[in-house]
Amino acid sequence: MKAIRVHEQGDESVLRYEDIAVPEPTPGTVRVKIAAAGLNFIDIYQRSGQYKLPLPFTPGQEAAGVIDAVGEGVSGFKVGDAVAYAFVLGAYAEYAIVPVEKLVHVPPDLSSQIAAAALLQGMTAHYLVHSTFALQAGQTALIHAAAGGTGALLVQMAKRCGATVIGTVSNEEKAQIARAAGADAVILYTQQDFEAEVKRLTDGRGVHVIYDSVGKDTFEKGLNCLRPRGYMVLFGQASGAVAPLEPQILNAKGSLFLTRPSLGHYLATRAELEWRAGDVLGWAAAGTLRVNIDKVFPLQNAGEAQRYMSGRGTKGKVLLTP
Repeated sequence: MKAIRVHEQGDESVLRYEDIAVPEPTPGTVRVKIAAAGLNFIDIYQRSGQYKLPLPFTPGQEAAGVIDAVGEGVSGFKVGDAVAYAFVLGAYAEYAIVPVEKLVHVPPDLSSQIAAAALLQGMTAHYLVHSTFALQAGQTALIHAAAGGTGALLVQMAKRCGATVIGTVSNEEKAQIARAAGADAVILYTQQDFEAEVKRLTDGRGVHVIYDSVGKDTFEKGLNCLRPRGYMVLFGQASGAVAPLEPQILNAKGSLFLTRPSLGHYLATRAELEWRAGDVLGWAAAGTLRVNIDKVFPLQNAGEAQRYMSGRGTKGKVLLTP
């Protein structure tokens, strides 16, 4: 089968399109014939060496497709089932071996591309608004990168909670995407100072929570946008890692809360996975959650796809198809 392999960490040129053996399922696993794989920033961090992995490896954390072989002891899934999964390395390939506890069924009226585009980022948005800081009606959230793959889903889910949403984006095209997702106000950070705009929009009170996937470029000013006892939820670092922080700063700025969550810790049980995935894929199938697919690249062009995503110009999910 064809797969993308990383033999040394570095830039996009280390992503090699190679022939490797088709894997066989082991007890408790299935083999998925991949129809679409989703790209995520963690793929770039792992390829570059920011997150270290044993070499060589096949990148990719999420995909959707059809089961074509089942290992011993598997129940609840069978050959021919449409499935999706996240947090199993190796999605940049034609086939992947997936532990059954990581699999979820894809609703019959949902395409593999939408399932692959929705699952990981959708579950990320789900845990952020339902668990990390459980948004409620009447509260106000600031969402950075509000037109991105996760950002647009976050906006929609925050609105489902009844919150007021302020989004930041880089240009008018992205502002339209954020507004279509339901953002009540959109700040073009390339033309406006987002701190000043947030204070203006909230009459100086600040927001209850900030969902920040950007990191270095937005973090410090973001702290000034929070009301007392507000939550800074830093869940990514698209612009680079945030510098070390003196905890006393959180006190001085209003007894603020800071958390650096990750999805894996919010999928601690099978029940939690089924809750989050069931909501995300169910809403997508029902048409009440809009999933934007920005670009679809063939598997052999994985380097080009990662380069496109790292340029922070995406307007939704980026996919690979074998």
